Amino acid sequence: MTTPPTTVALVTLGCARNDVDSEELAGRLEAGGFRLVEDAAEADTVVVNTCGFVEAAKKDSVDTLLAAADYKDSGRTQAVVAVGCLAERYGEQLADALPETDAVLSFDDYADISDRLRSILSGTKHQPHVPRDRRKLLPLAPSARAATTGVAIPGHGDHIPAELKPVRSTESVESDGGPQPLKGRFVTTAPEELTIDAPDLASAPASGPRVVRRRLDGGPMAPLKLASGCDRRCAFCAIPMFRGAFVSRRPTEVLGEAQWLAENGVRELFLVSENSTSYGKDLGDLRLLETLVSEIAEVPGIARVRVSYLQPAEMRPTLITAMTSTPGVVPYFDLSFQHASGPLLRRMRRFGDAERFLDLIAQVRATAPTAGIRSNVIVGFPGETEEDVDILCDFLSRAGLDAIGVFGYSDEDGTEAETYDGKLDEDTIAARLDRVTRLAEDLTSARAEARVGELLEILLESVDPSTDPATDTEADTERADGRSGEGRAAHQGPEVDGSTTVIGLPDGVNVGDMVSAKVVGTDGVDLIAEFAALVSPQDGRRAANLTA
Repeated sequence: MTTPPTTVALVTLGCARNDVDSEELAGRLEAGGFRLVEDAAEADTVVVNTCGFVEAAKKDSVDTLLAAADYKDSGRTQAVVAVGCLAERYGEQLADALPETDAVLSFDDYADISDRLRSILSGTKHQPHVPRDRRKLLPLAPSARAATTGVAIPGHGDHIPAELKPVRSTESVESDGGPQPLKGRFVTTAPEELTIDAPDLASAPASGPRVVRRRLDGGPMAPLKLASGCDRRCAFCAIPMFRGAFVSRRPTEVLGEAQWLAENGVRELFLVSENSTSYGKDLGDLRLLETLVSEIAEVPGIARVRVSYLQPAEMRPTLITAMTSTPGVVPYFDLSFQHASGPLLRRMRRFGDAERFLDLIAQVRATAPTAGIRSNVIVGFPGETEEDVDILCDFLSRAGLDAIGVFGYSDEDGTEAETYDGKLDEDTIAARLDRVTRLAEDLTSARAEARVGELLEILLESVDPSTDPATDTEADTERADGRSGEGRAAHQGPEVDGSTTVIGLPDGVNVGDMVSAKVVGTDGVDLIAEFAALVSPQDGRRAANLTA
């Protein structure tokens, strides 16, 4: 009698970089004989890829682990395993604090993840790692890092060992072979409502990426990792300690993975890292990103290339030009300003001030007037004054940003800011957070309204097959005939920047198609647009040029 394969469910929390890491784990697990399942209750093992960025993210990760552990009482689940940033950051401390979790794994365990899970399922107790500063694992000089071996960096690799070559499977691909709707993420801590990323595309072909990867999401957008780690020393940020020093992936590796993603129906590549502006500095060419984005955009089937995580202090004219004038590369600038008060930014160990940031924005807008620009800011940092907040609010009012994330400061273990004096009380931070958040919402809504009348190109990520003009109510009389769909314009990044609802879609327009549509209304930062034309179907080549 044949023994059925051991099943595993992956839950992914946090950023797009974690999404890539989960797909590496999925590829290794599937190649190692595990079967990926959607329902955690049907999984022998639930692997939670945690986030350890800020206090709220850490709480979400802990809640998710506890919710998954409940399946050991009510389902077939035998083990719950923590991986990812929270697991790497706290190691044995997390294992001691959460006995409900059967193992806490390090990045160092990823290459042997199948063996680790089998050992855990057999009853062997895994010895959790002692947390360490991963920056110290690589040479201080960036140029010396490429030759360093033996350091585990998720998402980096030069080959697929023969024993890990994925075998193509078609059992989870729909009969029409087309891209399927986006799968869900974890939405609640209630076990009965736990939603898991599910495999819905065939495994990587033998000609696939130079690192092991298996898609967990059948949508037309996919993150693609450029680099890992960060060399900056922002006083509030702990990420470099557990993600390590900055390491670029080699261009051939990135391009190989881009081609594989395109073969699997991806139309937009979202280039991710902790600091994309540093790409190539450890490979001897600080302007390598300018060349690479052009080469990625030429991959057959790719309609869009989007760059994320840009450091304002490292922006340069050549990069702005590449991001605003290269066909297929969208003029989208994810600039982490963090604040606008010069003195407070120095205290954060960052550069710039309101005027320098406004000048950078002006440089972008001079080349691409409708370019998308987003940023995150922190309020309540130790020593922040009311004048600092006024400077921040004035800057935001003048910047014309499309999306703004506002975070209240909280101490992070091991950071320089944790030792600072001048800490603000929780009520003051909450009041400032509320003030700046309200302003940000008003400003980004106004920015969206200013786009009414623009003709945008939208990548459709979902299409509602049930929209029927014959059943519309009187309240919907302004809606054009036809179906509706949801997608993103060039200025809208995945998940956090809003979306565009396209109305009046004709029959034959599907998920993964690029359409042009005229903006006719808004809902906060979200846009409503009327279909104009089919620009590029899912199986077609990208448009020669894109508009913001």
